[in-house]
Amino acid sequence: MMRTINCRGILMDFSCPKIMGIVNVSPDSFYQQSVAQTERQVVEQVEQMIAEGADIIDVGGQSTKPNSICLLPEEELKRVQPVLALLVKNFPQQIFSIDTFYSSVALACADVGADIVNDISGGTIDEKMFVAVAKTKMPYICTHIQGTPQTMQSKTHYNDLCLEVIQFLDDKIVALHQLGVKDILIDVGIGFGKTIPQNFSLLQQLSFFQTLEKPLLIGLSRKSFIYKSLSLTPELALNGTTAMHMIALQNGANILRVHDVKEAKECITLFQCLNP
Repeated sequence: MMRTINCRGILMDFSCPKIMGIVNVSPDSFYQQSVAQTERQVVEQVEQMIAEGADIIDVGGQSTKPNSICLLPEEELKRVQPVLALLVKNFPQQIFSIDTFYSSVALACADVGADIVNDISGGTIDEKMFVAVAKTKMPYICTHIQGTPQTMQSKTHYNDLCLEVIQFLDDKIVALHQLGVKDILIDVGIGFGKTIPQNFSLLQQLSFFQTLEKPLLIGLSRKSFIYKSLSLTPELALNGTTAMHMIALQNGANILRVHDVKEAKECITLFQCLNP
């Protein structure tokens, strides 16, 4: 498996699992405690995440929960570009990703210091995304989805879930390679066009995705398949999240995308104790 990606000349090594901390500048996030309201709050939030061990900070401007309202690229950019510029200024050594499925947002954020593009649509919402990523030479996180955030929970039929997700990601990797994009990470898309049982099934079968030979990111923090299974709310789903993070690590996850960096770091530390 590819063990490194190149972020503006800095090699990120995934022989040790990494943490991506989530910064929401969207008022309709499913987990309201993660939403930063002011410049001071977002700087303090990121400062704490870095202190607790975040390797990447992921900045997103719109919710991608089921049935969320889809912003136009101009609206999304108004939210994320000034925040990203502020964070790059305050934390110049930190690696930042931009959570967007719009090529224009990715390009604009590259200009203010984004290092990675995190696209939950795998290039299916904006057909210009792959060309934009090739132009910026930024690493690209390719996520599996069926439909869009507005339609995905009505598109959960698969003949063979694991095989179809692998095939989707493999096709995208080939297309990206043809454009000269070398630094690619993959995400199986927990919650994006999958039922609760399907999400658990993907976690059980994560090791199969190592055949794609790309670093594997998992985004399951406080998601509904956890809190609904426990009859809880997102606010009470940290313990369940940590349990699922350990399963993900044991099955080959290289990056955990999380709201709670301290607890994820502890999980990785214990995982490494189990796998010295």
